[in-house]
Amino acid sequence: MANVKKVKKLNVRKGDTVVVISGKDKGKKAKVLIALPQDDKVIVEGVNISIKHKKPGKNMQQGGIIRQESPIFSSKVMLWCDKCKKGVRLGHRILDDKSKVRYCKSCGEVLDK
Repeated sequence: MANVKKVKKLNVRKGDTVVVISGKDKGKKAKVLIALPQDDKVIVEGVNISIKHKKPGKNMQQGGIIRQESPIFSSKVMLWCDKCKKGVRLGHRILDDKSKVRYCKSCGEVLDK
């Protein structure tokens, strides 16, 4: 039981707009492509680009240099609030119709559509 890894709940989801708060891509605003809660990481569009050298094969007829996004830790991104125009912390609130939504801690704007 010592090797059991607890899956952390992420603050961001696939499709959310986030801003990077640290690292070489600090300040970039982009969309989350994939959330990886088991690794506590997210893949963000146009952020943390890595270069891979691929050989030609059955799947790829032509080899070459491929640029792709690599995962970054979820603690390095903050959810973007359109009303505040900045990265914000979020909270959870239960509405009158018993649905749970995320909201901006700064302005109170509901972030879930």
